Amino acid sequence: MLKQIILLTDGCSNVGISPAVSAAEARAEGIIVNVIGITDGGEWTARGEREIEEIAKAGGGMSRVVHSRDLSQTVQMMTRRTVTHTIHQVVSKELKQILGSGNGAVEQLPLEQRAKVVQVMDDLTERSSLKVAVLVDASASMRAKLQAVREAIADLSLSLRARQGSSQVAVFYFPGNLPGEYAVMDSPWTNNIAELDRLLVKLTMQGTTPTGPALQDVVRYFVYGTEQQDSTAAIAGTTTNRDGMLSDYVV
Repeated sequence: MLKQIILLTDGCSNVGISPAVSAAEARAEGIIVNVIGITDGGEWTARGEREIEEIAKAGGGMSRVVHSRDLSQTVQMMTRRTVTHTIHQVVSKELKQILGSGNGAVEQLPLEQRAKVVQVMDDLTERSSLKVAVLVDASASMRAKLQAVREAIADLSLSLRARQGSSQVAVFYFPGNLPGEYAVMDSPWTNNIAELDRLLVKLTMQGTTPTGPALQDVVRYFVYGTEQQDSTAAIAGTTTNRDGMLSDYVV
């Protein structure tokens, strides 16, 4: 099972833990973090670009800064390229063990063997099971870009459904409205495009950008099936979801 987070944002984080640290935590759990910076033609600060690059590097993923009109194509491209890159990493690791020397690069193989390995990698890319969590920055400056985000997620879902392997999408936005509520789940795992028709319609646009804590919430959803970590429960060594039901893992 290949796991990815796609972070869509147009600004710098300003609340909580560094998002690069959160991305590294995701990578440690086997979750790749890709970051797409969305611009509408205005100035994109150097700090924002650095943060985007740092998040993606720490999360083992890719980063891009694009205009909102190019968002859909970029989301699909990054998802597929990261899957391909992950497959190549796994195959190269196996090759290194088999060959016993070198870096495991496919290019080291004789031409006939190389062609067979490339075919296997292409097949794995198409057939591997995939989960993609889309995390949307819902700060006030993103209001004009939300329609492009909705369309990009819908197109991504259609693209994933066309794969031979099983693919699912979940959608989160941040920040939430409650104290300590960073990432809010807008849509649970689904491969049904019809379930995304009313995507991101309940948003209350906020000024803060807690990117790091929001990433941590999404990682929890991947690993434990719950997004929120209640501070009181955390002191006791447990976590709760928004309904107040205790989870059975220890932090």
